[in-house]
Amino acid sequence: MSIPTETAPAPVRKRSLYRGDPGMWSWVLHRITGVSIFFFLFVHVLDTAVIRIDPDKYSEIIETYKNPVIGLMEIGLVACVLYHALNGVRIILVDFWSKGPKYQRQMLWTILTLFAILFGAAAIRLLQLIVEHL
Repeated sequence: MSIPTETAPAPVRKRSLYRGDPGMWSWVLHRITGVSIFFFLFVHVLDTAVIRIDPDKYSEIIETYKNPVIGLMEIGLVACVLYHALNGVRIILVDFWSKGPKYQRQMLWTILTLFAILFGAAAIRLLQLIVEHL
């Protein structure tokens, strides 16, 4: 005869430490933009290094960059650099200013506002240049 056993209780799901706070998304976006900038710099160093090997091949590579898709990628690069720089200043203020942690949320919304204004102006100008070169 077998003895009935108890079933294991359902696992208790713990809530994540991150709950979608704007500070968390700022952190995530800072890392994503940093990695994006790194990969751009990596590709930039590689394509610039080609000039020492074959100047004609370098010219071909540069010609391939003169299309609208790369122009849109340049706009994305501007967004990454601008956000990363502004958020970096905010992080420095939070770390080194005694009142930084108290005002970190207000500084986040300030840099997002600055980002929207500056990126809007830059994107408009870059889109104009893309349309002119078509």
